[in-house]
Amino acid sequence: MASHGYNLFMLIFLVLIVPPLSESKLRSQQLITSGSSGSSSNSGVNHTDFEWAIKDMRSKSYHGFAILLQMLNRTNGGLTFFLPGDSDLSEFPIAPNHLETFLMSHAIPMPLLFNDLVHFPNGTLVPSAYPNRMIRIHNHGRSGFFVNNARIVAPNVCMNSLIKCHGIDAIIDYA
Repeated sequence: MASHGYNLFMLIFLVLIVPPLSESKLRSQQLITSGSSGSSSNSGVNHTDFEWAIKDMRSKSYHGFAILLQMLNRTNGGLTFFLPGDSDLSEFPIAPNHLETFLMSHAIPMPLLFNDLVHFPNGTLVPSAYPNRMIRIHNHGRSGFFVNNARIVAPNVCMNSLIKCHGIDAIIDYA
């Protein structure tokens, strides 16, 4: 029982502390790379963030997930996506009316770099971006880092926007 209290404390801590740190670092990077044009808003993910995330996914050969995300054509603020590889996506049937469910089931509703994720203790439950679906963190140190059944095989795929992404070796299972 004590570990559940600690896990809840860690989740609350990360929700309150980590996103502002990550966002402030990204905002300063955006000011450096885009100049001080003033066109950047502080209201979360914008169209440019979305485009940069898609470019980052494609640059690391996560083309299938990038296409699915473009089909959805919207995001709900800073997110962390877990990207199955193209071969896994090609074998998994996704009905058009379940696209948002699939994508949000592969996301956490806050932007987290891999260095943020590794601070979660083994067994921590984190809400996915889809209601009533929880992602269990399996932090085995050098032996591997898993979200439910899927191992993170490519950390920090998306680095140029408020959308963060990590490549995984399987479709996330919620069974």
